[in-house]
Amino acid sequence: MSDGGELSAAGEGAGAVPLPAGRRPGYFRIGFVGALGVLVAWLLVQSLVGVRGVLVYILVALFLAVGLNPVIEFLRDRARLPRWAAILAVCAALVAFVAVFVWAIVPPLGEQVTGLVSGLPTMIGDLQGNAFFADLDRRYDVLDKLQGAVTDPDVGRQVFGGLVGVGQVVVDSLVASFTVFILTLFFMASLHGILDACYRLVPRSRRAGVREIGDEIVQRIGAFIAGQLVVAAFSGLVAFLFLWAIGSAYALTLALVVAVTALIPLVGTTIGALAASLAVAVSDPWLGLLTLVFFLVYQQIESYVISPRVMSRAVHVSPTANITAALVGGAMLGLVGALLAIPVAASLTIILHKVVFPRLEEA
Repeated sequence: MSDGGELSAAGEGAGAVPLPAGRRPGYFRIGFVGALGVLVAWLLVQSLVGVRGVLVYILVALFLAVGLNPVIEFLRDRARLPRWAAILAVCAALVAFVAVFVWAIVPPLGEQVTGLVSGLPTMIGDLQGNAFFADLDRRYDVLDKLQGAVTDPDVGRQVFGGLVGVGQVVVDSLVASFTVFILTLFFMASLHGILDACYRLVPRSRRAGVREIGDEIVQRIGAFIAGQLVVAAFSGLVAFLFLWAIGSAYALTLALVVAVTALIPLVGTTIGALAASLAVAVSDPWLGLLTLVFFLVYQQIESYVISPRVMSRAVHVSPTANITAALVGGAMLGLVGALLAIPVAASLTIILHKVVFPRLEEA
């Protein structure tokens, strides 16, 4: 028995190669390889940060392509259009809407700016005749300080710099919008190929289940965009009826502004409300205040009644999850994160119900 045990121990140790006496592990080599790995990881992170803007463009374009795909499929099924014709029809509708929006915004904005500049002397004269402002000017020399600020030689340079900055922002926004539009066009044209390539990365035994989940996620994203369009259209209609009722000369223009900004989750209605209230307040401050109060009340109704119910039916996610996802997404990626948060929450909900929960039940 002892001989057998010794032979067994010798056999088990035969495969091990003992280190030579006095040989130590290569600490320098281990440290060098570790430092090289850290450097490569740091360079990779810096590269991702450098192309963050491009990645955001690609993500938004892919999101829009997936969201507009149900419209393309509808045109293919009902209007019997080929896919390329349906894509061109959708793009033409988007371009037409942008053209109508710009046509409705630019002329009234120019008229209001011109009217404000031409009426500025009259407004100053009215302020001078006001007892409160006259007393304020007598105490603090408001007009003298204002005149000194206007005649300051640095004002022109500051104004010019501000205009250049605004112009740069406008140009960057136009370039970004055009880039996203072109990427969306290409993604819509090759969406099925992209999805098939992604599904082929999954083992064949699980491909059918992954395809089912992926197709449902694509459907939910399309439903989210449709629901967001419904909320925006309703906001624009309510804004138009209210502005028309108070006699605003730019009811249609401001209603379009409210509808477009309502596409932004959570804060979109606030932005549109402030823009509409300021535009109305230029001609009548009391009506502007009334407009602001009306939109603040409507915003509460939209945020806690209309939008959660529409989104819960469209993406089948609870209102609490919708609001939480939008807040977290906005904190992480700003406007883009707020737009993508609810579809991501819907996708995670599908994965939980189709994959995670069934496996936990079987365990």
